[in-house]
Parts: sequence; structure tokens; C-alpha cells
Amino acid sequence: MDDQHAAAAHPAPAQPYQYVRTPLVEPDWRRLPGWRDVTEDQWRDAQWQRAHCVKNTRQLRAVVGDLLTPDLYAQLDSDQEQFATMPLLVPPQLLNTMAAHAPTTPEAFTAAFLADPVRRYMLPVRADRLPHWPSHPKAERDSLHEAEMWVVEGLTHRYPTKVLAELVATCPQYCGHCTRMDLVGTSTPQVAKTRLALRPEHRQEQMLDYLKRTPTVRDVVVSGGDLANVPWPQLESFLRRLLELESVRDIRLASKAVVGLPQHWLQPQVLAGVHRVATIAAQRAVNLAVHTHANHVRSITPLVAEAARALLDAGVRDVRNQGVLMRRVNDTPEDLLDLCFALQGEANILPYYFYLCDMIPNAEHWRTSLHQAQRLQEAIMGYLPGYATPRLVCDVPRLGKRWVHQVVAYDRERGISYWTKNYRTGLEVRTADAAPAGHDALDRLHPYYDPVDTLPEAGRRWWADRAGHPAPQEGAAR
Repeated sequence: MDDQHAAAAHPAPAQPYQYVRTPLVEPDWRRLPGWRDVTEDQWRDAQWQRAHCVKNTRQLRAVVGDLLTPDLYAQLDSDQEQFATMPLLVPPQLLNTMAAHAPTTPEAFTAAFLADPVRRYMLPVRADRLPHWPSHPKAERDSLHEAEMWVVEGLTHRYPTKVLAELVATCPQYCGHCTRMDLVGTSTPQVAKTRLALRPEHRQEQMLDYLKRTPTVRDVVVSGGDLANVPWPQLESFLRRLLELESVRDIRLASKAVVGLPQHWLQPQVLAGVHRVATIAAQRAVNLAVHTHANHVRSITPLVAEAARALLDAGVRDVRNQGVLMRRVNDTPEDLLDLCFALQGEANILPYYFYLCDMIPNAEHWRTSLHQAQRLQEAIMGYLPGYATPRLVCDVPRLGKRWVHQVVAYDRERGISYWTKNYRTGLEVRTADAAPAGHDALDRLHPYYDPVDTLPEAGRRWWADRAGHPAPQEGAAR
């Protein structure tokens, strides 16, 4: 029997997820009234993109006009006034992916816009927030306690061999769920932001001095904010000096702009600088990679793929994605796999991590339960190559990243999971002398909390009793 007849005799079995290769598409920005006359050269220009970011409802109306109903604009203003922890800042590149194929009647376009997964985290509206539990009782502004672990301003030494260097407190886009909402961006009516006090050159000097004195650090994540907002000469100077340290073996450059503003990374002067840095890294056998942030397949367009390819051609070892697992954005196996296949197969971006959304204020409508994340991890196994199958991780406060199946105890009724750690942070070393016997970090269980509205009624009532407000009626949870 030849191969063709053998295949016909044994058809492929039906699968829970069906992979179909789908070409990337750049939505036509000219469909939106405010961009009807925007040329392709303008669209590809990074400065044009930055100058035309949407920062308020007036600017959104100038782009979209009457395609959105007045109620939508009012909902956006209401959310900014009452709930938002991040200011609005949406690059045209990302706004263009929202409701890309919607009918142009106001009611239909508004419905598609509201349902759009990219819109849900970039342009949150009042109706998105949970009515009874907009915040978890344990929510905190600096939910991961990164600033407590600063060894100098902006340098978090959280893991034994790794540090996070925050060079800047701004981004080219502001995601509503930002884990660094305490520091990043301008203040909102709800959040007066913490400010970096040192001048950038002084902060960087202190960071480099600490790394010189701490040779156990081999891995530096250079972030912010977003590196796309650091002037390239300043960033290149910092990276060159970082590469002079023999102890540093891995450098990861964190930039959401690969997805949200790919035009930045396509600028010839930036790519030439990346090539210079990558050449030095290769000569010194240092792994140089770029990490970006995509949460839904609709945000992956040909320009994103072009930027990733250009960075690889310039000499970086990998471009990797660190997404955030969010309700009604990417919390199904289909959503995650569609995104991962677009990243891996079409955009040359390696699917790496999906973090459970952190417990910042007013973020409960985005967060998922641990057991749902565990089911999602199981559901996506076996479809992608093993090296391109992302790990779903829980970033446990004062502990760090843990794969979702590493939980050691889990009270599903109250939504409290418990985790252990195998290292001490600098904060714990500094306070070790004052800690009671048996309270060493390696002996403790560290808690994490599911969203209250995902719990059974008994769990919701338990939290309501402790939060001091009435529990919603049965069936009210979303």
C-alpha cells in the first residue's frame, strides 16, 4: 500500500485543538476615521507612532469617532476616574489590532471593541471590573515586594544569581494589569506613583558598582518600564559596561515594544546599536536575548514578526515572550495555543512564560485561579515543540516564580495555595537575626490567593467576613 492510500486508510484522529497554519495580517488602519490619510511610511515611523498614542478619550474619539457609542467613552472615563491603576497610553500599532474586522455600524463596532481581548487589558472600562471584588483583600501596590529587595535604587536582587535592573519608569504603552503599577507611569486618581529619585546615570553607576562587588550574579534582566524608552546611546553605554563584567553571563533585554511598537526596534540606528552590542556579547560568550510581552494572537502582526527577525539578524540569541494569563483574554487552551503557534511559527518569538496576573489593586477581573492555570498547562502540552511549550507560572509574593504544579498545599474552598522556596533573598538575610526560631524562609509556607469571585459560596463568605463587607448572593460570581 502506498503512502497516499495508507493515509486515507488511517485518517488523523480528531483532537481537542486543531492546528491550522494562519498567516499574519496587518489590519488596515485606514478603516478608522482618524487614520484614513495615514500613509504606510507614516505607519512604519516610530516617531509618528509615539506622537499619535491614545492617552485619553478625546484622542480615542479623534481616531475612532462615532464608531464607538457615547456610553463606551463614558465607561472609559469612569474607569480612569475610579479604578485604573495605570494611565492610558495605547500606541496606534496596538489600537489598530482591536475590532479589526468589525462592522462599521456604531452598535456592532462597539460590541466587537468591548469583546476584543487586546482592548480588555489596554483600554479597560468600568463595566470590566468586578462589582463585588474589584480588588483582593490581600492586594498590594508593589505586589511582588520588588522595591523591598532593591540593593540600590531600581536594582532588585530577588534570586541568588539573578537581578532585575529597572532603568526607566515609563513605557511606550501602559497595560492595565501592570505588575509595577506602583512605580511605572504617571499617577492616576487612585495611585500616586512612587518616583525614582536618582538621575539615570547615577542609578546606572550604582547598579554597575553593585554588580562588580557581587560576582555571584550572572544573569541581569534589563527592564523598567521599557527599554524602548531609554535613549539608545544611554542604553548601549550601560550594556557595554555590563558586558565588561566577567561574572555576567546572561543579559535579557525586556521590551513590550517588540509587539506594541515594533517600529522602534526596526529603526536602522537602533538595529545597528543592537548589532554592536550583540557582537561584543558573542565575543565574550554572553547570552543576549530580548524578552517581549504578547497576550493574544491578534497583537501578532507582520510588523511584529519583522521586528523580531531584525533583532535576530542583528545578533541576539533569542526573542522570547513573557505573557500574562488573564481572564477573557487568553484563558482557554485555544487562545494560548493560537498565540503560541503565531509566535513560534510565524514571528520567530519563543513562547516562554505565562504568569498568573499579579495581585495588584482592582485587577480581580483579570486574574484566574490556580487550578484553572493547572488545567490550562495540562491542556496545551503535546501540541508545540517541547522547547516552545510555555510554562505557566505563579509569581508568589516574597518568593518568586513557581510552576503552577509546584504548589505544596491548596485550600480550594478559600482559594489559598502554599508554596516553598529553596533560596533566601537579601531582605531575608538582612532580617535573619531578628527572625524567631523556625521562621527561616526555607522553613515557611508562602501563601498565594485565588480571586474571591471564583471560589465556592463558603469561600466567598469566609473572605467577606474578613473583609468587612457583605458577600454577594449565590450565582453573582463571574
